[in-house]
Amino acid sequence: MSAMLRPIRLRSADGSEAGRRATWLELFFDLAFVAAVADVGTPLAMHYTPEGLLRYGFLFFLIWWAWLGHTVYSTRFDTDDVAQRLLTLAQIFGVAVMAINADDALDSRSSAGFAAAYAGLRFLLAFQYARARRVARAREFATTSAIGYGTAAALWLVSALAPLAVRFELWGLALLVDLGTALVTARHTHRLPHDAAHLPERFGLFTIILLGESLVAVTRGMKTQETWTVPAASSALLGIAMAFTFWWWYFDGVAGAAERFVQSRRDTRLFHLWTYAHLPLYIGIGIAGIGAEHVVRFAPAGHLDGSEAWMLCGGLATAMAALTTIAASQPHGRIGAVVILRHYTVAMATLVLGIAGARVPPAHFLFALVALQLSQLVISLRGAPSADAVRFESGAQAVQR
Repeated sequence: MSAMLRPIRLRSADGSEAGRRATWLELFFDLAFVAAVADVGTPLAMHYTPEGLLRYGFLFFLIWWAWLGHTVYSTRFDTDDVAQRLLTLAQIFGVAVMAINADDALDSRSSAGFAAAYAGLRFLLAFQYARARRVARAREFATTSAIGYGTAAALWLVSALAPLAVRFELWGLALLVDLGTALVTARHTHRLPHDAAHLPERFGLFTIILLGESLVAVTRGMKTQETWTVPAASSALLGIAMAFTFWWWYFDGVAGAAERFVQSRRDTRLFHLWTYAHLPLYIGIGIAGIGAEHVVRFAPAGHLDGSEAWMLCGGLATAMAALTTIAASQPHGRIGAVVILRHYTVAMATLVLGIAGARVPPAHFLFALVALQLSQLVISLRGAPSADAVRFESGAQAVQR
């Protein structure tokens, strides 16, 4: 049983927990984000428009940024005491409040509630870093993080109470402080590294959450079919194949969740590229999954309109480009520039295909998109080492250094 209070310890200080796995508490914590991701995507499924995309992208970013803050903290500091568990409980409640306020327009009262809940999460994160100031080696990093995230939290809270006329301006200022804090503290990455196995595993788990939401979106489309025609059945199969291909490509093709050691400035740069490439990956998967739902709905009769086709192609192309960037960020350096350029070219072709989206049957359109996606998977599997090979080489480099 955990003690009420324990001295906070830097996990990387002695290397005793290298290669640790996600805890049951972290897995339970992620369940709250399953609900948040589902709720923020529901309005986009109802209004698959550029305006809906703007709302989805902004709110999804805050959800992911809140998850990332907790994850980066927990991968560095050993705080499994009762106090930390109670803080995690409070954070889960905050995520739940974000979720129930994620289904309205950005100028609504709900968005103010969303901002207030997010502010609460940032206050809790700032308090966690304030506790971590007791670790001498991490004091500067923890102090800067506590002040920065605490300041951002105050601005988010004020925005929730402010008139609509100034709310967006306060959001912009709060975002600058939030992102600026992460940028300023990034220089500590090499000196205070994350756990090489734990953090990639956590990103892999969040990837599974997004892929799961894509499957849920396709099943929602399937429920709208009273009689199963060949176009409807094939569209449903293709929608599931799209999510399955992303899974295969991420975990095998680009070894996205393989161990990542940070032991040089170059490793640090590649690590940050890998980290932030996940945001467009997740948004792209979410948009493409909801787009596949619309294809299933319209497969028996009718066509996607122009904006829907462009959004589906844009979401898929964004995820493709993000996965290519993740591949390029691998420290082993076995993926050549020609292969990377080939991947980006296919992603661009996927985007351009939006021109035909409103002119061809939806099932045929989705087939062409999945075919392009599968071509990138084949290129990736032929040219990239396996996750086990990446793990072996990264570990060998760590021993040499």
